[in-house]
Amino acid sequence: MLLRQERIALFLLCIVALGLVIATAILAGVDNATLATEYRADSRDGIFVHLSGVTAEVRTTQAGGHIIATVNGTKVFIPSDTARDVALNPGDQVSLYGIVQTYRGEREIVVNSHTDITVLGTSGSVENGREQR
Repeated sequence: MLLRQERIALFLLCIVALGLVIATAILAGVDNATLATEYRADSRDGIFVHLSGVTAEVRTTQAGGHIIATVNGTKVFIPSDTARDVALNPGDQVSLYGIVQTYRGEREIVVNSHTDITVLGTSGSVENGREQR
């Protein structure tokens, strides 16, 4: 038989576990569009944003295999582990989600998952440039 304090602790533990299960189920149904704000030039670092437009430039870095793209004049950084699963070319119409950051004094959006970038329309393949990063 459990002591009174043990029963209370077990009850509270069950309530917390149930709360976590419910929160997980609710958050699983929330998509990026609900969480993100539209990117603006004055969006602060650390904000989760949405940006859509046409890629004007796409480069793969020599060191690391990251992708650096320009979408509607905004620099977009895609780390190598995400870049492996992304096929992006200049002229592509894209919709993406990422975190705003400042890198070497320049604003950029960092896309951390291949599921956070969608190519809505393609323009055809163009040879990518190289940039050291």
